Amino acid sequence: MKIVILSTAYPLRGGIAHFTELLYKELSKWHSVSIITFKRQYPAFLFPGKTQMDKKGAIEKIKTEVIVDSINPINWIKVGRKIKKLEPDLIIYKYWMSFFAPCFGTITRIIKTNKKTKALVICDNVVSHEKRIGDKVLTKFFFNSVDYFITMSKSVENDLKILKPRAKHKPLLHPVYSNFGEAVEKGKAQKFLNLEAKPTFLFFGFIRKYKGVDILLKAVKILKEKMDFTLLIAGEFYDSKQKYLDLIESLKIKDNVKIFSDFIPNDEVKYYFSACDVVVLPYREATQSGIFQIANNFEKPIIVTDVGGLGEEIEHGKTGFVVEKNNPQILADVIFKYFNENKTEEFSLNVKKKKEKYSWTNFVKGIEQLVLE
Repeated sequence: MKIVILSTAYPLRGGIAHFTELLYKELSKWHSVSIITFKRQYPAFLFPGKTQMDKKGAIEKIKTEVIVDSINPINWIKVGRKIKKLEPDLIIYKYWMSFFAPCFGTITRIIKTNKKTKALVICDNVVSHEKRIGDKVLTKFFFNSVDYFITMSKSVENDLKILKPRAKHKPLLHPVYSNFGEAVEKGKAQKFLNLEAKPTFLFFGFIRKYKGVDILLKAVKILKEKMDFTLLIAGEFYDSKQKYLDLIESLKIKDNVKIFSDFIPNDEVKYYFSACDVVVLPYREATQSGIFQIANNFEKPIIVTDVGGLGEEIEHGKTGFVVEKNNPQILADVIFKYFNENKTEEFSLNVKKKKEKYSWTNFVKGIEQLVLE
C-alpha cells in the first residue's frame, strides 16, 4: 500500500513522536510510507511544557514533512489537497485529544474526495483524560470521516463503541518502545544519576494531576517508616512544580525523593529504567500508557492503579501488582511487599517472557488485517 501517516513526529518530541517513528519503520518493511507532521502542534498558551521540539537530538532521525498547522483552517485545506493529490491508499492518524479533531476531520474529508484514500485512526483516547466542553461533538466530527479504528485497551474500545457503535475496529496491544537503547547494569545507571545503591522505584513521564504523583508521595511517607529507599521521579512538570515540592517538604520525605524535572533526552532514558527495581504508575485516570511499554522494553515490573486499561496487561503477582487508586496506604503496602519479598528477579523474568507479544510486527499485521480483509 501507499500510506501517509499524519501525526506528531520528529522534530517534535515525546511518546507519540516515538510511536510514529517505530510504526513508520515497521510499515516501511512492506509498504511505501511517508510522514507528515506539525509545524505548529499547539499554540504556545496551550502547551504547559518548556518546548515542543526535540532539541537534544532524537536517537534516530527520520524524514518527515513539517507542514501542518493545528489552528489554521486555511492550512488544513492546503494539506488536505496536497495529500489528496498523492492518492495514498491509506492515511493513518494518531488521536489522543479533541483539540485536533477539527484539523484532522477537515483534512480527511478533503482527501477522501479523491474516492481512493481510506482513513485509519489509532486511538490513544476517545475521551481525553482532562475532559473539555465539546469533546464528544468534535471527536464525532472527525470519527465520522474515518473508515477504520485501532484501540489499544478495553476502556478505549468501550468508549469507541459508545461514541460510534458501528465503527469498524480492531483491538491491538500497544507495542513496546524499543528505540531507547539497551539496558545498562543497575550500579552503573545509579552512578550516572548520582543515586545511592538502595531499593529504587521509578515514576517516569510528564507530571500532571491525573497521574497521581501526589498520591505516590503520600505513600512514600508511609513507606519511610518501614524501609530505606529512593523514589526516582523523572519528567517535566505540566502541573505546578512548587505544589509537589511543598508536599515533599510537608511530608518530610525529601531524603527519599530524587527529582529530575527536565524532559529526559532519548539517549538517557535507559539509565532511569536501568537504575530502578520497579516502575510505579499511580494514575487517577488512564486508558493505556506509553510508559508501561518503555518499562516492558527494559523488562521492568510495574505497579499500577486499577484504572482504564492500565491493569489489563499486568499479571497480578507475576509481572507486577494492580492496586486500588487514590489510596496511599494500599500503594505503600504493595511497594513494601514487592521489596520485602524480593520480587524483582522473579517478576522481571516473567516480563521478559511476555515481551514478544508486544512486537511492532504483530501490530502492523493487525492493521493490515483490518484494512485488507
